[in-house]
Amino acid sequence: MPVNIPTLLPEHVLPVDGMTLGIAEAGIKKPNRKDLLVMLLDEGSQVAGVFTQNRFCAAPVVVAKQHLTRSHIRGLVVNTGNANAGTGETGIRDALVACNELARLTGLAPQQILPFSTGVIMEPLPVDRIVAGLPVAVANCKKDNWFSAAQAIMTTDIVPKAASRQVQIDGRTVTITGIAKGSGMIRPNMATMLGYVATDAAIDHSALQFLTRHAADRSFNRITVDGDTSTNDAFIVIATGKAGHREITRQDSAEFAVLQDAITAIAADLAKMIVRDGEGATKFITVQVDAGKDADECARVAYAIAHSPLVKTAFFASDPNLGRILAAIGYAGIGDLDVSKLQLFLDEVLVADRGGRALDYHEEDGQRVMNQPEITVRVVLNRGEASTTVWTCDFSYDYVKINASYRS
Repeated sequence: MPVNIPTLLPEHVLPVDGMTLGIAEAGIKKPNRKDLLVMLLDEGSQVAGVFTQNRFCAAPVVVAKQHLTRSHIRGLVVNTGNANAGTGETGIRDALVACNELARLTGLAPQQILPFSTGVIMEPLPVDRIVAGLPVAVANCKKDNWFSAAQAIMTTDIVPKAASRQVQIDGRTVTITGIAKGSGMIRPNMATMLGYVATDAAIDHSALQFLTRHAADRSFNRITVDGDTSTNDAFIVIATGKAGHREITRQDSAEFAVLQDAITAIAADLAKMIVRDGEGATKFITVQVDAGKDADECARVAYAIAHSPLVKTAFFASDPNLGRILAAIGYAGIGDLDVSKLQLFLDEVLVADRGGRALDYHEEDGQRVMNQPEITVRVVLNRGEASTTVWTCDFSYDYVKINASYRS
């Protein structure tokens, strides 16, 4: 089961003025499940995004990136059950068919639609089922459909992932709501598998794009379940401008800072939910690396620990075999690392110091921490002032079972 994710109810997810969402059961992979989502945006909305850096990126990613640079986006269409990745030119045509059909149903231009897909790679997209389901999804569009939208984008996720908050800008209440999906194939190199955050704030496009990258780098770019970067990753931020405050144009303004902090916090909440719902996860692990020369080397150390199957299986077993963490630090690629200056903590317990086992470390202290569902691994490099944090989970038997039977 997911690690300490609070139960999500529809009333927890706030509607965002200026957009509606509709869902349908299109039978893309399995019958009787929500698997098609449409989002429609009022005229004047701003949309920004970041996408996977996997060179084998999916057809909808190719199309979405093209449309995002050419048009004022007014609609999004998302299907689960099929990634439409590794499908060549046929996949591009199928993604465009989905855009064309949603455009026809809503009176928009096809270039104003962004397509997204998630699911099995290298299988033809059953685009006829999407086309058949779109009228139902469009007819179902309403402001308060966020909870159903979070369900509609799930694949191997156990629970839907959504978060909302409100802030004050220029004396106006601004709402921010986000949904995300992801459970396995998670080591994004930009964002998450699929994540959508919307706000009724008014902000120009360049400022919104900067904010989107900032939020991704501090949330979805700091999670890993298994070290695999998906072909379909996308993180989209929508600003409808309906809150009634003056448009935010300056990135050095107080209003921009308030909005950026709030959206980044929502993104971080969603990113952590993905890790907590990692396929078969039983432990939520924070890896914090401090006192590095720069952020890059801190990230290299953090990811070396977070990606190690030996470390992750030790956490699953609650086995304080913590030499595996030292080994991961050692192969992180820092050629001039002086291990005699390094310290390793498990929560508040000092495990390693001056190149070896800390004099006061007792295995029962490590065992106590390892038994917890939430654990912090902290590495102090003592090389500078940089730091970073990565969130990950353990590897359980269920991870293998889920991925071995993914297509069945």
